Amino acid sequence: MGDAERTERADDHRTGRYRTLVEESNDVATVVDTDGTITYVSPAVRRVLGYEPEELVGDSGFEYVHPDDRDRNADALETVLENPGETVTTEVRFRRADGSWCWIEATMRNRLDDDAVDGILLNSRDISERKDRDRRFRELAGEYEALLNNAEDGIFFLDVDESDGDITFQFERLSPAYERQTGITTEEVRDKTPREVFGEEEGAKLEANYHRCIKAREPVSYQEELRINEEAWIWQTNLAPVVTGGEITRLVGITRNVTDRVERERQLRRQNERLDEFASVISHDLRNPLNVAQGRGRLLQEEVDSEHTEPLVRALDRMEAIVEDTLTLARQGETIGETEPVSLTDLAGKCWATVDPDEATIEIDDEMRFQGDRDRLQHVFENLFRNAVEHAGPAVTVRVGRDGADTVYVEDDGPGIPAGERTTVFEAGHSSTTDGTGFGLTIVRRIVEAHDWDVRIADGSDGGARFELTGIELPPAEG
Repeated sequence: MGDAERTERADDHRTGRYRTLVEESNDVATVVDTDGTITYVSPAVRRVLGYEPEELVGDSGFEYVHPDDRDRNADALETVLENPGETVTTEVRFRRADGSWCWIEATMRNRLDDDAVDGILLNSRDISERKDRDRRFRELAGEYEALLNNAEDGIFFLDVDESDGDITFQFERLSPAYERQTGITTEEVRDKTPREVFGEEEGAKLEANYHRCIKAREPVSYQEELRINEEAWIWQTNLAPVVTGGEITRLVGITRNVTDRVERERQLRRQNERLDEFASVISHDLRNPLNVAQGRGRLLQEEVDSEHTEPLVRALDRMEAIVEDTLTLARQGETIGETEPVSLTDLAGKCWATVDPDEATIEIDDEMRFQGDRDRLQHVFENLFRNAVEHAGPAVTVRVGRDGADTVYVEDDGPGIPAGERTTVFEAGHSSTTDGTGFGLTIVRRIVEAHDWDVRIADGSDGGARFELTGIELPPAEG
């Protein structure tokens, strides 16, 4: 065998091996001539684009490229032709056999001097999923930026670096809201630790919560006091870990300045403490000598025939009523804790007996049970019944029942309450009778609101006053 024959056989073997490699590749191998006409397409085109290879051979590749991408594709081909040693990669939309478009990444090489190729070789792959994923990432990034820039709460990001068992936290970014509320900017804190930003003592407190989040490997919530520019602020913070490859690489914190709210709560607690002290003074230091005076007044009334003893006893009794109502107002308006099922019939009957009207009657239109504080609700119904008797007279008829899915009413057949007075009657000290303390309906409102209900006044069925307790979770009506 001569040298020429051996060389030819080697070239054929190389060409065959190259063809086999191209045809078995997952990428689509395409050869085009200098004007873009397709001279060869590998079998992978069936899987990627749905064409038979012979369908494309002889056609211009530009015809299958999306019109908006043809200039970019032509520029890439021209670059490869002008620079034979250069490899160019371009991304274009290519039409599939079914007419749909997919994104193709094509790597072009000038192989005009290669007898096995004799053209421009393109290795192409479908990158539609990657492009779609990139698009979603861009959308998420846009949403993330919009959230970060418009959130009213402050947001901060911390890089977490763990090496040799030590964990280091460094600020990465602060949201605009965080910067506005604290006066601290991202540029000032980026790549700095909490101790470098806030000082050793304050930074150590912050890092203690960061370590707690790392240890729990789940979000944590806490309230912290942070001194910024010599001013102590209180923050409610939610901190969450970001896990990458099984490791916590970042912490994301969302924090809200709750200084004003905490101060209001502290002030309210102080007010409640003073109110408790006031109630204690009334309960013990005032009521005890009042009871003594009442007892002596009644003894004096029995022993002495005087026109002054009756007004004296009546005034002392009124003082006792004021004391009792004041204590009730101070103690019964707090938030309701535990509740129990309350029977409307039993509650109304028990309260009606304490009012003890001689000629008045009560009608209970509905029987039901609902959740409430029985003892406090007794004050509500006693005061509503007493109010009806005082304003509508001793022969009043009082009706109790339900209205709809969330309302219990107490109404009478008396003169009613003018629309212009329906708000003021709930104010402390308001009374339209000489013997009233002015606290009865105030107590009603406080206890109703403590149940997270509402009370309102309307016209009764017979034109009298109608008090509606709304927002109650009532059972379905029978029938």
